[in-house]
Order: sequence, then C-alpha cells, then structure tokens
Amino acid sequence: MRLDESASGVFPISATPFSDDGRLDLASAERLTDFYAGHGATGLTILGMMGEAPKLSPQESSDFLKVVLGRVAGRFPVVVGVSSPGMAALVALAHEAIEAGAAGVMVAPLPSQKTEEQLIGYYAAVCAALGPDVPVVLQDFPLTLGVNFSVPTLEAIFAANPQIVMLKHEDWPGLSKLSRLRRNAAERGSRRVSILVGNGGLFLPQELARGADGAMTGYAYPEMLADVVTRMRAGDEEGAEDVFDAHLPLIRHETQPGLGLAIRKEILRRRGAIASAHVRAPGPKLDAIDQAELTRLMDRLERRLAQRG
Repeated sequence: MRLDESASGVFPISATPFSDDGRLDLASAERLTDFYAGHGATGLTILGMMGEAPKLSPQESSDFLKVVLGRVAGRFPVVVGVSSPGMAALVALAHEAIEAGAAGVMVAPLPSQKTEEQLIGYYAAVCAALGPDVPVVLQDFPLTLGVNFSVPTLEAIFAANPQIVMLKHEDWPGLSKLSRLRRNAAERGSRRVSILVGNGGLFLPQELARGADGAMTGYAYPEMLADVVTRMRAGDEEGAEDVFDAHLPLIRHETQPGLGLAIRKEILRRRGAIASAHVRAPGPKLDAIDQAELTRLMDRLERRLAQRG
C-alpha cells in the first residue's frame, strides 16, 4: 500500500502512549490503534508532533512504528513522521518505515529555512535521498515551525517532486491559501495533490468546503472528524456544521498551546484508548482544576450528543 494523490478521509495523528513512569507502552499502542480504526479512521499518522516524536530514542521510534504497523496489518494506510535535523537519520527512519509497511512519510521543513530557494532545495534534496518510490507528505505548520510556505513555493515544490503526494495543511489563517492552491491547480491543469488539514480540526467544515480532502489531526473524538467529512462529501453542509458545533467547545479547549497534548491524552485515557495520560518531560500536566474543567466539558458534550440522538 502506497500513499498517492487520491488519499482522503481522516488520518488521526496518533498519540504515543507512555506508562506513568514514562516508559513506552506498546500494549496501549495496540489498543490505541484499534481505537482509531474503530472510530472512523481511514488512515493513521504516527511519530508526528503530537506523538512526541522528538522525545523518543531511535530504538523507541522503531519499536513503536513496528507495533502500530503490525496491528494495522494493511487495513489502511499509515504515514510515519520522519522529520529530523539530519538527513541521514531522516532517510534511515523513512526506509525502515516503508520496509515495515508504511504508506508514506511526512517531512517538515527545518526551522532555519526561510527563503523560497532554501525550501525548494530542501525538498528536492529530501526526495533525492529517499528515492522516487517513497511517497512524501509535506507538513506546512508555520505557527509551530516558524517557516512560511507561499502558494508559489508550494506549487514549485509539487511540480518538481512528483513523489510529494500530500500537503498537511496547518497554516492559520489558511483558508485563502487552500482556495488558491485548488483554484490554481484547476485553472492550470496541474497536478492535484491530496490536502489533509490539522489545527485540531478547528476550521474543518470551512477547509473541506474550500477543497480539503479530509483531516490529519489529533482531536480525541476522531469519529466527529469522520462524520463531518462524510456529511460534507454528501452535500450536507448544515448537518456537518451541526455535528461540529456540538464538539466545538472541547475542540477549542483541546487546542490550547502548551496544554493541549495533556488534555488530548487524558481524554484518550478516559475513553479507554490508553492506560496513562503521561506526557514526557518537558511537557504539561493537568492539575485538579484542569481535570474538573475537562470533566465538565466532556459531560456537556455527552449530553449534546444524547440530545441529537
């Protein structure tokens, strides 16, 4: 199974489960993979930023991806984040992932890259080093990475590197950028890459309306993301917005900078997907007030969902 431009739907960004003492919890990794599969995922992304990839040793990254890919067993495509300051480490992890059954790899730019020439050159070098048979997802996340891709820069990168088949679109504000990419490709007859969006799903209905193919984000209720995507595809925009509106307070709460990962992992723990909500240091921890707030928001969500039937 290899990723291509037709990829769509919901590719949750997987958390990486740890035990309370910080050790990698591979039993929870299997349970979490099944959770995503049972809650609307059409793909999965592991070792992303939400997956605390920089906090893992190379051996832990290898162990985790093998367990997840073994559990998926070809049921749906898995994208593996391989971003690294060093090209050798990036290529080694990418090739290991593909050999283990990954559908593609995700590569973010280096924070030092600020010019169009640097960005175009970097992705050309990455693709050359990986080889043409490794599908690539380009991650555009300027709020965290501090790197801004213009529309012409992205278009130049896509044109020069056919193995880049997907854009992980996480610019904010980024709706006009998404519209320009889709409009330009249609008007020029150029290659249409898959676009999956992030930002916790905060703008998902609008992004889908502007041409996104789905979501690649870590919201702890992936079934909502899947429902919204399905309804939008069917032309039920109002129904999609109604589903989204019920979740919006919790989405907003979960996307808090700094604290969001701890909230997401705690929700996943409460939903039975992982055994511990531990976030590796340096990372946030929820206090008693945080826990009480989360309980109230989750209870309110459950009441709204029950009222909807």
